[in-house]
Amino acid sequence: MRPYIIEAFSRRLERQVAHTEAGCDVPVDDRGQRLDTLEELVELGAGDMLPSRRGVLGAGLFAVALTIPERPDVVGRLEAVQAGHARRIGMREVDAVAAMTEKVSELDDQFGGRHARPMAAAFLVNTVAAHLRADASEAVRKALLSATADLLYLTGFMAVDEGAHGLAQRYYLLALKYAGAAEDHLTFCTTLRGMSLQAIDLGHTGQAMRLADSAAAASPAAGPRMRAFLAGQQAHSYAADGARSQALAYIEEAEIAMDKAESRAKAFGSYAPSSLAYHVSQVRYGLGDKAGAIESLKESDRHRDCPGSGAAGFASWGRAPTQ
Repeated sequence: MRPYIIEAFSRRLERQVAHTEAGCDVPVDDRGQRLDTLEELVELGAGDMLPSRRGVLGAGLFAVALTIPERPDVVGRLEAVQAGHARRIGMREVDAVAAMTEKVSELDDQFGGRHARPMAAAFLVNTVAAHLRADASEAVRKALLSATADLLYLTGFMAVDEGAHGLAQRYYLLALKYAGAAEDHLTFCTTLRGMSLQAIDLGHTGQAMRLADSAAAASPAAGPRMRAFLAGQQAHSYAADGARSQALAYIEEAEIAMDKAESRAKAFGSYAPSSLAYHVSQVRYGLGDKAGAIESLKESDRHRDCPGSGAAGFASWGRAPTQ
């Protein structure tokens, strides 16, 4: 009966309605986990796009104990939601999601997440959710899941900037689910890295190290620029925990990988020398070298002013390089 109630409200209001909006309990399995990953997206986005509910969502607690979602569970739940819907989508709809993510990122750069995040949430609820319910080829389906994961990660990143850490964590965990279902290792690793950075900011250095290590382990075949991106975060998290030898080893690994990446490419990627210099600064600061940290920050700024340094767009919200 509950699915029919939700569907009736959604058709009447001409938008996706969450279980909680309709006064229904969210369905869970015998482990207490949600049965509907799409419902989770709708509920989270619906609350974030309404001014009256954003304060409540933003007050959510950051959880130190996390369980990384497993791909088979997510795929099964999404396939169950998709079944029985006649509407069909193609790459045009996927491209629209990717383009919207780019635009939201630009607005975030210009005006901050407080203004851009409600737009992202509304798009997730009113457009992306409908696409996820539609029929599609396997290739389109996986591309849509990947694009959705990207947008969820960006929305979580904006929530971090606003200090809504519990909410950001929920977006990040949902991004992991969709990236895992899409077999999108790039976004999966990027999200774990972002979660590690968030944990550092909140003083949870042990969790930050575990997340940074998980990000590196999830991308065993990473190219040199991606390896620099991940090793830099490992160095940052270990330095924040005071693990000097490991931090220095990881930052050296990042520097070697960056040298390899720069020798192969004519243009900088999204993880550029400015990004590496920033990580060096964080390592120095974490290990007590404040003067060195300042010098590395200045170096980061000098590189950032160079043409093609990757300082704008995706790079501004920690998007991983493609190499």
